Amino acid sequence: MATFLAVNLVKYLCTCGKRQSICRLYLCRHCLKLRCGECVQHEVDTPYCPNCLENLPSAEAKMRKNRCSNCFDCPSCFHTLMTRATSLMVANPDDANKSTPKKMYYMACGFCRWTTRDVGLADQLSSSGGWQDQENEHVKRINSLLDYHRQMSQREKAEKERKKYVKRRTHLYYSDKYGLTSVAAAKRKSIAAMSNLSIKDGDELPTPVEPGETVTDFDPLPEEIFTEAVDLSKVSNMRQRLATPEFQPAFAQNLYPQHKHLLIRKSLRCKECEHNLSKPDFNPVSIKFKIQLIALNHVPEIRILSPAVFLPQKETLVTLTLSNPSVYNTTVHFLSLDDENETGDEVNAKCELPKGELVIARRDDAAMYDDQNQLQQEFKDDPGVIAFRKSNKIGIFMRVKPNLKEGDVKVRFRMQHEYRNTTTALQSEDKEPQIVWLEHTVYMAVGKIQGK
Repeated sequence: MATFLAVNLVKYLCTCGKRQSICRLYLCRHCLKLRCGECVQHEVDTPYCPNCLENLPSAEAKMRKNRCSNCFDCPSCFHTLMTRATSLMVANPDDANKSTPKKMYYMACGFCRWTTRDVGLADQLSSSGGWQDQENEHVKRINSLLDYHRQMSQREKAEKERKKYVKRRTHLYYSDKYGLTSVAAAKRKSIAAMSNLSIKDGDELPTPVEPGETVTDFDPLPEEIFTEAVDLSKVSNMRQRLATPEFQPAFAQNLYPQHKHLLIRKSLRCKECEHNLSKPDFNPVSIKFKIQLIALNHVPEIRILSPAVFLPQKETLVTLTLSNPSVYNTTVHFLSLDDENETGDEVNAKCELPKGELVIARRDDAAMYDDQNQLQQEFKDDPGVIAFRKSNKIGIFMRVKPNLKEGDVKVRFRMQHEYRNTTTALQSEDKEPQIVWLEHTVYMAVGKIQGK
């Protein structure tokens, strides 16, 4: 993060060529490259309900149309509906003159106060469910179309499989010469069985469905729409209508509760080396990750300490901070780019960073309570290069000279740092961590030109 409130001021160049903040990047510890969410492979681990946290297999979630059978959303404001209990006086079957209270349940929204009684849904005897769903009048038509296309896809698949086993030459003389008559006969039987799937052998086509009717005439608008004022509280909006595309209710009195959509827990995989970059726990209740290679935990983070005031063609001193997330001391170098004179939307200023190596202390949660003077004496920092040193963070000076008269000041540079790969499978025989040098291109928006 560049600052606590603006995470897009400092961006790192991903391997795919896109610029992302460090909190949105991953570092593959096998191919040692930065990956963003758009250049990794997303894999679905388990669908789950965000309300009751019930996880389902993918096949069962597909049968339920990726919706939870027990949880409902409010059709008016799309918040989660809550089940409430009420008592209803029911006549006693033993004595007609007496009535006994009976517990009933209905659903209500705690935000907009919508209830199932607004649409005439009867109260239920059980709080676990049993709510009646709307019936689509076009369900038969939809099922017939699905069956027809399913049969056609199976037929096309069988035709492709049959063409794979088409015999181009018989080679019967090989079977006679080497005694392979039984093998050839078995092969001919398998080819004949596959040929039965073809159209020319008498297989009938699926029953065609009736074509859809083109709508040419529409019902005229009611006369009340031109004479009476529209009550917006009684008319549904576009979001409420599109939430149920099979019904699209026009009035608020026709809004029925909707089953809550399922969410998924997904894992991210590197497309180059096919290793996992992020893998959550299978249980939806758990917030821990089995694998989480976010770049924020491996790459030094650059932030802007405080905003600076820039003037056209004037050199300004900017203070940056570098944080070391590793448990080892990290050495950082800043390198110049080959095309320093490039100008445009990406780069419109020249920057001068400290030369030589910068050593950042390792991350230690208890170091923030220690004496900071001891760290400065240990590393012997140059006050002209290092602004301050605290725990695993240092402050450095950068000189920026804008090339524009107004607008945002943007710079670009390269950062090289050492990385210790502590993966057990990649360690050497002496069980020492593998040390490699990584380079990253950094884009930074350091501030704006001060107006006249």
